[in-house]
Amino acid sequence: MSALDDRLDRIVGRADELQALLSEGLSGDAFTKASREFAEINPVVERVTALRAAEAEAEGARALLADPDMRALAEEELRTLDDQLATLRQEVRLSLLPRDAADDGNAILEIRPAAGGDEAALFASELFSAFRRYAETRGWRFEIMEYDASELGGLRGGMASVSGKGVFARLKFESGVHRVQRVPATESQGRIHTSTVTVAVLPEAEDVDVDINDSDLRIDVYRASGAGGQHVNKTESAVRITHIPTNVVVTMQEEKSQHKNRAKAMKILRARLYERQRASLHESRAADRRSQVGTGDRSERIRTYNFPQGRVTDHRVNLTLYKIDRVMLGEFDELIDALVQEEQAALLAAEGL
Repeated sequence: MSALDDRLDRIVGRADELQALLSEGLSGDAFTKASREFAEINPVVERVTALRAAEAEAEGARALLADPDMRALAEEELRTLDDQLATLRQEVRLSLLPRDAADDGNAILEIRPAAGGDEAALFASELFSAFRRYAETRGWRFEIMEYDASELGGLRGGMASVSGKGVFARLKFESGVHRVQRVPATESQGRIHTSTVTVAVLPEAEDVDVDINDSDLRIDVYRASGAGGQHVNKTESAVRITHIPTNVVVTMQEEKSQHKNRAKAMKILRARLYERQRASLHESRAADRRSQVGTGDRSERIRTYNFPQGRVTDHRVNLTLYKIDRVMLGEFDELIDALVQEEQAALLAAEGL
């Protein structure tokens, strides 16, 4: 028996133990603990059960190979089962990988221009719209929390709350520097410019994830500035919240209501504190939000969007797609799928699976 089979047997055995305990009528904390553990390992058990059923079918088919009358039928069945077994074995291995608790949850997406001035701001606006369309195609909710437009129609900074099934699991790969190479609309000489935009994706924290004491907050209100309608500079609707222990500062003036701005600011603050908390527990993660996006320098990039050549290149997996128009319409799945597979392969290797 292989080490993997032995591990699977232990998991199945533990599931049987938990099921027996739960049927005996546990109560209180013991019931809660057993229920949670059973819920965590049951998906693995279901895949193992399916795998072993397929293995039994394959064994039966192989036994028929010696019968001349059944050989052709057995060979056909084995061809089908071989593909099925390969898929099931991979699913079992993936189900054994450690789970990131944030993967199933929502995310806060933040996009800001870095190097490149007006051209960077214009691309930031286009990238923000592309992610909005991507969210729509996956049936996610995309709620704009902040959108600071520039005079030329670019984006000085934008934030959105993205909610739905498995949002963070996919969007987390977008954190970093996105580089664009193209001829700016404002360039009369037709020269290709390189600009960068920083993207940060933070897991959206629930109240139970981060404990924030009111005494640790300094809340300032002030008059909003910039675009925003008649309320600008007339009412103190803008809010600045400082988390004193960490010196994390969040400002919000998107809404006319001070109450709504405060609620949005707290949501962002909670997400940033949650990410700091996660960073301290997982050394492989960025120590804080700044390390997610780097400095914004042109030499730092996770992905390049080259408009003259019509290509998008993700440098982490050396994948190039010649469909930049489709990507800018929100078709990120091919890129993200490759990154998911790369991460899974690395985790499988680390776990010895």
